[in-house]
Order: sequence, then structure tokens, then C-alpha cells
Amino acid sequence: MPCQGRCEFRGALGYDGSMSKADTLQTFSPAAGVSLRQDASLIGLIGLAHLVSHFSQLLLPPLFPWLKDAFNASYAELGFLMTIFFVVSCTVQTLSGFWVDRFGPRPVLYAGLGLLALAAFGFALSSSYVVLMLFAVVAGAGNGVFHPVDYTLINRRVSAPRLGHAYSVHGISGYLGWALAPALLVPLALLFSWRAALAAAGVLVLSVLVLLWLQRRRLLLPQAPDARPEATTAADTTGEGRLAFLRIPAVWMCFAFFFIFAMALSVVQAFAPEAARQLHAVPLSLVAVCLTAYMVASAGGMLGGGFLATDPARCERVIGSGFAVAAGVSLLLGLGSLPAVAVPVLFGVMGLAAGFAGPSRDLLIKRSTPENASGRVYGVVYSGLDIGQAVSPLIFGVLMDQQAHRLLFVGLALVQLTLVVTAFRVRRARRTVAVAA
Repeated sequence: MPCQGRCEFRGALGYDGSMSKADTLQTFSPAAGVSLRQDASLIGLIGLAHLVSHFSQLLLPPLFPWLKDAFNASYAELGFLMTIFFVVSCTVQTLSGFWVDRFGPRPVLYAGLGLLALAAFGFALSSSYVVLMLFAVVAGAGNGVFHPVDYTLINRRVSAPRLGHAYSVHGISGYLGWALAPALLVPLALLFSWRAALAAAGVLVLSVLVLLWLQRRRLLLPQAPDARPEATTAADTTGEGRLAFLRIPAVWMCFAFFFIFAMALSVVQAFAPEAARQLHAVPLSLVAVCLTAYMVASAGGMLGGGFLATDPARCERVIGSGFAVAAGVSLLLGLGSLPAVAVPVLFGVMGLAAGFAGPSRDLLIKRSTPENASGRVYGVVYSGLDIGQAVSPLIFGVLMDQQAHRLLFVGLALVQLTLVVTAFRVRRARRTVAVAA
């Protein structure tokens, strides 16, 4: 097979990575003749699965007021449920990358959706806080499989000219999942009960699982024309072969990028709207609008960013420009004197800039991924998201407790600027390996 862009990693590392019989990963880009309808249907199914993943991340937080009374729990105890969720998700995400490369994405995806449905029904039937903790473990395990599965399918099945659009749809679907959770759960809890709301969430996840099972042929990775299913290499059967990708510096730079990205996102989701309220006398009615504006604008930015990601050579510049603008907005929010009505607008501008960088961010990782290790690389890299979301509240929560609201926005800007530097360091690390090869 001719080398197509990433073969230097195999040459430098002696890495092979042949697949097993199940869902053998193709080692070539999808054929140019793949129709728009085929790509669109696959992208839609993957996006739906990603939406469910993000939806399930917010199964409990919108219902905290009800759960607090039902289980006589403090907000600290309820927050610890999310810590459990993300710690388990991080662990499973790393491991699931190996499972995807070994067994193929379909069974891993179905297992994840099944665990999320089980967790939702388990939450609905919980009789104590301890039971909630148990199902938080189950939910975290289910959530951990999606990024290795999704990006393996996108990178191996979607034709190259539409990769940028696939990444943008994938990102948009995640933000829509975050938006759907409170929009669905809170009204149902008000009309019926928190248990009914969680049961409805379980039905939704189960319905998506059934749909993806019925469409399972679209999620099957084609076998490469020259693949030899009956043969495996030493690299497949030894720990050195399976873990060879860990010696690629660019992989760890991508991990660092996502760790820092998650820290920034966590600040925006958890603390920035309230800090802006304190600094600029924003009415309570507009505080929630700040986060909504950020999420909606991010989704729109990802849609536009999909067109910018069609050229792999400029992905670092797109990322750098997007987060540089976001950092500038953060500094303006923290150090400027602003009318209250301008604050949600600035949150929207920040989200739009970060959203534009999203598809190029995913393309950055694809360019740093060796052949046939897609699941493993994405499992390791995206575990940085869960770790960042677990660490960030511990740091920036202290600033909120100290009422250091301006310092919080300055810290957010520094984190966003670090993303700019990290993106270019990924490119430098990738080129260093290529030269060594």
C-alpha cells in the first residue's frame, strides 16, 4: 500500500498493528467514490451516539434540587457523584481504545449505550445515596467508550473531503446533548417527578441503542483489500506492539491539549457566568443566558469550522486564532467595565471562536495518529477531557470561594492561550518524529 501521510510513525517506531478478524480497520482512506448519502448517514448515526453521551453526562446535575431533598444529601455529596462519573469514564476511555482496535467499534458502542440506559433506569429506582454512587460508576463506564468509537468510525469510514464536516457535526451533537438534558429532565421533573424524568432518559438512550442496532451495517468497518484476517504479527500479540503508539510525543501533546481544553470548558460551564454576574451586575435572568449563548455559538462555530478544517495544513493556525480570540474575550470580561447586556454577547463571541477551532482540533489528532491505532490513541488523548474536568473545579473553585472573580477570568485567558501554544507544539512534535524517520 502507498504511504498516505502518517506512515512515518510506523517507520520510526517499528509499529505494525494488524487487526483481528472482527471489524478489521482499513489502512487506507475511504474511496473517493463514496457517496454523499453514505457519508451523511454514517455521520448522522455517529452524531446521535455522541449526543447521547453528552446528554448522559448531565443526567443528574439538573435534578440536584430534587435529589438533595430526596436523599438528604449536600451539594458536595451530589457533586461527588460527578467526580465518580468522570474518574470512571477516564479509566474506561483509555481502555476502550484498545477494545475498539481489538474487537471493532460496534460491540463497544452497543455496550456503552447499554450501560448508559441501565444507569438511567438505576438512578430512577435508587433508594439511597449509595445506590446513586453505584450507578454513577455504571454511567461513567458507559460514557467512556464514545470518543474511541466515534473517531475510529469517522477516520476510517468518512471520505477525506468530508472529514472536516464530520468533525463539526460530531462536536455540534455533543453540545446539543448538553442542551437537551436540562430541557428534557427539568420539565418532566416539574410535571411528574425526578424518577419519571430519569426513566424517560433511560427510554431515550435505549431507543437510540435499538436504532443503531438496526443500522448496524452502516457501522461496520470495511476490510482492506490486502488485509490478511488469518494472520497476525508479533506487534499484535505483544505488549510492545500494542503500546508502541505511547512512544509518539505528539500523542502526549494531544493529551495535554485536551486536558487544558477541558479545564477551560469546565470554568465556563461552572463558574464564569456567576463570576461575570458579580463583576458586571448581570441580572439573574441573564446569567443562564450567558452559558446558553456560549453553547449555541460554539455549535455554530463548529459548523463553520468544518469548512476551515478541509485543509490539514492550516489546522494549527485555525486553533491558535480561535483560542487567541477567546482569551481576549476572557480578559475583557475580567478586566473591563461592561454593561450587563454586553456580557451574554461576549460569552457568545467566546463560544463562537472556540467552536471554530473544534473541527481543526480533531483533525490535529488524526494527523498525529499512527496507522491502525485510532481507537487506542483517541482513548488516551480524550481521557485528558475527563481528567481536566475533574481537576479544574478544584483550582478555580478556590478562586470563586475567595471572590477573586477578576483573577478567575485572567486564569481562564491564560489557559486558553496555553491551548494556542500546545497546538503548535503538537505540530512540532509530529514533524520531529517525521524527520527522525
